[in-house]
Amino acid sequence: MLEQLFPFLTASILLTLSPGPDIIYVLVQGMTNGRKHGLVTALGLVSGIIVHTSLVAFGVSAIIQESESLFFTIRLLGALYLFFLAYKVYSSEASIALTAESEERKNLFSLFKRGVLMNVLNPKVAIFFLAFFPGFLWDPEGNTVLQFYILGFLFMLQALLVFSVVAILSGRIFGYLRNHSGAGLVFKWVQVVVFLGIGIFILF
Repeated sequence: MLEQLFPFLTASILLTLSPGPDIIYVLVQGMTNGRKHGLVTALGLVSGIIVHTSLVAFGVSAIIQESESLFFTIRLLGALYLFFLAYKVYSSEASIALTAESEERKNLFSLFKRGVLMNVLNPKVAIFFLAFFPGFLWDPEGNTVLQFYILGFLFMLQALLVFSVVAILSGRIFGYLRNHSGAGLVFKWVQVVVFLGIGIFILF
C-alpha cells in the first residue's frame, strides 16, 4: 500500500504546484483581495474534487469487476493521455499568465461557490483523474471504491495545504514571479517531467 501511496502523494504535490488555472486563481485572489479570499478559493476548488473522485471510484470500479483487460486499457489510455499533456506543455510557451489587475472582489460565499464550480464543471479535471488515479491502486482485486476515496482524500489534503500556503504567501510569490521571468521555464520542464514520469509509472 505505501509503495503506491508515496509516489502518488509525491506526484500529486508536484502536479498541484504546477502553474495551472486553479493555483493561479488562488494566487490572484490572495494577492488582490487578501489571504482570507485566497483560502476560501482554495477550499472551494478542493471541495470539487469529491465529485471527480466519486465518478472515478464507482465508474472504474465497475469496469475492474467486469474485465481485467478493460482495466489495463484504461491504464494504457491514461498513460497516453499523460504523455499527450507532457507534449502540450513542451510545445507551449514558458510563461505564467497573471492578471491580478482585472480581478474583482467577491463575497466569500460567491468565491467558494465559484471555486467548486470551476473544478466540478471542468471536463479536463475529470479526464485527468480518470487517467491518474487507476494507476495507483494497490489491490485491484480488493475494495477499489475505498481505495479510490483514499487516493481522493490524499489528493484533496495535499491540494488544500499547497493552495493555502500559496494564498498566505501570495504577495511574495506574485512579486517573485513578476521579477523572475525564468520561473516559467522551470515550471514548464517540471510539468513535462512529472507527466512523463507518472505515465511511465502507470504503464510499468
